[in-house]
Amino acid sequence: MKSRSNVFVEYLGWCGTLAIAASYALYFLGKLGAESIWFQLLNLLGAIALVVFSIYRRVWPVAVVCVVWGGIAAYSLYIYLQ
Repeated sequence: MKSRSNVFVEYLGWCGTLAIAASYALYFLGKLGAESIWFQLLNLLGAIALVVFSIYRRVWPVAVVCVVWGGIAAYSLYIYLQ
């Protein structure tokens, strides 16, 4: 039986995956621009969720790429909010 923390982290991982996939799909469909705050927020929140998931699962390459992905999104949000 899975512990509550394990189930939560699995759920978080799936939410992160869906957030990043949704941001890309909405961009591709022309619903969000790359400069959109919603595009960057979806990427940032998805990256944070996947960092937590991948650290918990000890999948270090995914953790590193998601830290970079989230950093880019955070910087873009910073620039946007200036």
